[in-house]
Amino acid sequence: MSVLDRRTIITGLPAIGAALSLAGCAARMAEMAMEKSPPSLPSLEPSFEQSPATMYGPIDGERFPIPAVKLSATDVKFLRKTVPYATAEAPGTIVVDPAQHYLYFVQRGGYALRYGVGVGGEEFGWSGEASVHDKQEWPDWYPPKEMIERRPELKKSVSELQSGLGVPGGSGNPLGARALYLWQGNKDTLYRIHGTIEPWTIGRSVSSGCIRMINQDVIDLYQRAPVGTKVVVLPTRVSQL
Repeated sequence: MSVLDRRTIITGLPAIGAALSLAGCAARMAEMAMEKSPPSLPSLEPSFEQSPATMYGPIDGERFPIPAVKLSATDVKFLRKTVPYATAEAPGTIVVDPAQHYLYFVQRGGYALRYGVGVGGEEFGWSGEASVHDKQEWPDWYPPKEMIERRPELKKSVSELQSGLGVPGGSGNPLGARALYLWQGNKDTLYRIHGTIEPWTIGRSVSSGCIRMINQDVIDLYQRAPVGTKVVVLPTRVSQL
């Protein structure tokens, strides 16, 4: 398995909101805080989608409200879509193409479900292979100790949680409605595939290395990709269409 090419951690952020957005991906989650999902069988058959209004409408039955996506402000090319996709990866693999801001969930028959994503900025890009070690609904966010020391005003936004100072899961949490935790072997990469409270950043390179998705999309992927799913992040200079 290849080793992730991690860039230098950001040295400063101009505001608390930016800190929550950009530092959320570097969260250190203790294993005791992880809630492993029971294994499930992924849907690997080509599934031709519903209308965008249906796919991205409000979601009921969640612990916190998930409003409809404002489609008029969303680039349609980043909406969920089943597309032909030629790859040597097995069905059930997640392939992330940072250059094109797409995440593919490989299906059978030469197809993939394609989602628009936000990826790491210039100083935070990474590539390599990992696997989904844990999954969590409405995850807590634990800002790194270094971030709190650098920006003491963050203390106003955090509280004592089961694994330290953090922001509890909810509609205002930078990790959104779901998180898939990426590991290499027995080591946490500190990178995640997660939802976002900033859907307008999909299709942009703005994160600290994590892969962010519209909440409706990360919920869909979460239901399809079980723990153990292989994740391949392509080099930024390479894209697969």
